[in-house]
Amino acid sequence: MSTHIYAQRRAQLAREIGPGGIAIVPTAPEQQRNRDSDFLYRADSYFYYLSGFTEPNAWLVVTGEGQSTLFCAPKDLEREIWDGFRLGPDAAPAVLAVDAAYSVADLDTQLPRLLENRSAVWTPFATHKGLEGRIDGWLNKVRARVRYGALCPDTQRDLCSVLDEMRMFKDASEQDTMRRAAQISAGAHIRAMQLSARMLRAGQDVFEYHLDAELLHEFRRQGSQYPAYGSIVAAGANACVLHYRADKAPVRNGELVLIDAGCELDGYASDITRTFPANGKFSGPQRTLYELVLASQDAAVAATKPGARFTDPHDATVKVLAQGMLDVGLLDKNKVGTVDDVIASRAYFAYYMHRTGHWIGMDVHDCGSYVEQSEIGASSQRKDPLSGETITNRPSRILQPGMALTIEPGIYVRPGPGVPEAFHNIGIRIEDDAIVTATGCELISRGVPVDPDAIEALMRD
Repeated sequence: MSTHIYAQRRAQLAREIGPGGIAIVPTAPEQQRNRDSDFLYRADSYFYYLSGFTEPNAWLVVTGEGQSTLFCAPKDLEREIWDGFRLGPDAAPAVLAVDAAYSVADLDTQLPRLLENRSAVWTPFATHKGLEGRIDGWLNKVRARVRYGALCPDTQRDLCSVLDEMRMFKDASEQDTMRRAAQISAGAHIRAMQLSARMLRAGQDVFEYHLDAELLHEFRRQGSQYPAYGSIVAAGANACVLHYRADKAPVRNGELVLIDAGCELDGYASDITRTFPANGKFSGPQRTLYELVLASQDAAVAATKPGARFTDPHDATVKVLAQGMLDVGLLDKNKVGTVDDVIASRAYFAYYMHRTGHWIGMDVHDCGSYVEQSEIGASSQRKDPLSGETITNRPSRILQPGMALTIEPGIYVRPGPGVPEAFHNIGIRIEDDAIVTATGCELISRGVPVDPDAIEALMRD
């Protein structure tokens, strides 16, 4: 993305916090993995959203009058031999379109001066350990100057509330990056599917880590920086564990494999789940449940459109799944009643226990309120039929063009009393990334098919 986009975002932030406001945004710290080795570094999402700067040890300050100041690591040719190029404060204004830049070593000297005579300090609450203490220290230095006429900010505000709302709506550049990330991830899923069938046809032993390796290879081969999250590669019964991680379990002929994996590209995540037969051919019971989940996703996709509520796709999914569970015998209508009874009692929860989607963007579970901001004061209470817990309901967010979310229904059948044996240990999830458009939604992750016949054809090739 060009520096113009980041400058526009900072200008919008300045308007949001208003004259007299000042926003302070640190990037993420480096994290030590073990002796002499750090985890692969990733910048803080809020910081990157406003700056486009990926180096560690940096801070961004934006005033309500639109002035932006960057604090970054100074040039150090000796350290750059070991750690790589540093932009440095001298070059930062021209490269990043900020108004001023200083060495991060000057942070404790410069911040009290920038805070002086400000009315409100905006920081991302509860996101950076130790930030509150540093703010207190800088404010104490401002207070020490009040006898000389300095004014100290008397209000602290949560910057997340402003930035979350800004990040909720993806601009054209962000959407293009997300499409490319989804395209890369779709290609990785295809490679994993085909590898599974090819190795089994050749009589080779296949393990979950073989498929995980194929995903990682394709992510990097196509230029993504890293996975957006720890890939789930779950063979057989492991697919019934929602947050299972790719491990060393065997991938067996006749079983299903569930892969939930996506890459991150230039700060933006993708999130795709596909479930496929390890050998490339669905059995009868597998196809029955798979087609049920796919029908529920179709209903959710149809419900994802401007003016709909965020909860509408979930409600559409649940209605299809609940009826399907009755039809195939997972639920006994003599015990649970009609489809409306199943929904009211949440009897479907035994086989479908998660929501149908979440926001997606810079973070795979992206920021943003799920409550409609114009109706936030409205609320009602209900008692959950399963836990007995009292839950406060607030009006769900109204979908608008530019919002991005996942659509991911599933069904997970563990063995148990009364559970048809043909469905035992079958776990299925189908997940796509969607951008809300003026007329509906665009599924940006359909580079990998969902139709069961198309999956079988893909795995034969």
